[in-house]
Amino acid sequence: MKLFDDLKWRGLIKDISSPELERKLNEESLTFYIGTDPTADSMHIGHFSSFLIATRLARYGHQPILLVGGATGLIGDPKPSNERQMITKEEVQKNVDGLTKQAKEIFGFEVVNNYDWTKDVNILDFLRDYGKYINVNYMLDKDIISRRLDSGITFCEFAYTLLQGMDFVHLYEDKGVTLQVAGSDQWGNITTGIELARKKNDVELYGMTMPLVLDANGVKFGKTEGNALWLDKNKTSSYELYQYLINSDDAIVIDYLKKLTFLTKEEIEVIEKEHVAAPEKRIAQKALAHEVITFLHGEEEFNKAVHISEALFSGNIKELSLDEIKDGMKDVPNFEIEEGTLIDVLVNNKIANSRREAREFLNAGSIILNGDKVTDENMLITKSSAIEEKVVIIRKGKKKYYMGIFK
Repeated sequence: MKLFDDLKWRGLIKDISSPELERKLNEESLTFYIGTDPTADSMHIGHFSSFLIATRLARYGHQPILLVGGATGLIGDPKPSNERQMITKEEVQKNVDGLTKQAKEIFGFEVVNNYDWTKDVNILDFLRDYGKYINVNYMLDKDIISRRLDSGITFCEFAYTLLQGMDFVHLYEDKGVTLQVAGSDQWGNITTGIELARKKNDVELYGMTMPLVLDANGVKFGKTEGNALWLDKNKTSSYELYQYLINSDDAIVIDYLKKLTFLTKEEIEVIEKEHVAAPEKRIAQKALAHEVITFLHGEEEFNKAVHISEALFSGNIKELSLDEIKDGMKDVPNFEIEEGTLIDVLVNNKIANSRREAREFLNAGSIILNGDKVTDENMLITKSSAIEEKVVIIRKGKKKYYMGIFK
């Protein structure tokens, strides 16, 4: 399958700046770029769905450049409703360093920072060399700007689209970049760069956007209870990522396989057929989790995530190491524990509201300690009975977990 047809089949094309781009993607080798502003020191899974396009195009012979916006990050892309809160230059630099390292490790392509070519441009040169080419009425027609006119938009935000246009022109002049790829929310900024290059350099550059990846409820992919799922495994463990992916909605998981993996059309169609026949087996979700996690963190991390998941599901806590328990129990209520009887531990740490309730739980077989059912209220809980002499995992009922941590 040709590249453009593959992208269309996967649902990865929303806008293109010219019909000519289809031929160029199929027949030429283009140098292109995709960028992100350093709002954090790690990309999240939403970035992954966009940045994966770099690897996808590279496999067809195109040359990717990944841009981290050290300059544009100091300004902030206008939000639809209000001005983005500025972060300090020191915080921006910390985020740039983190993102640059991460992008090189995960994707392996050249990474550039637009601060490098922007920092020495003074205001007069900016206005003369770039501002003179873009009409204010043209900028006012940009969707993100026009939506803010009633509530108000600062000149700082207003100028953002021109700064990003300057990036496109600079990368064309310095590295021969002729294509910018981005999420659909960046279409206005891409077309500003195309217009700027046309007027300043008398050249046609190209742009392509991808639809935002959404869940079954129309929420941005990767948003879970208000928290981002980070690509840095030290911020979001492979187990947490596995849990998010394995619980993908049946109605949209095939769409995720198309957009987030390199499985072929034929492979995905086989998975889809099996998934429709037996959705309870979660064949598609397992394939999705395997492909995404192994790409990001490797096969060993994927196997670790599966191991933790299966041990927790079966209740075989003792199979897990202390590090694995910490990964799997990251969001479980935890407390410092002191040596004492089981009933004291249950009551003192609010697992049971009273000694009578604690006895009821124990007599009903509802308390599981480190994977074993316990009924003796006078059982001593000591460091020697803890996992690696550090943690005690108590399960009340079928799903409620608590983690006691010895000092």
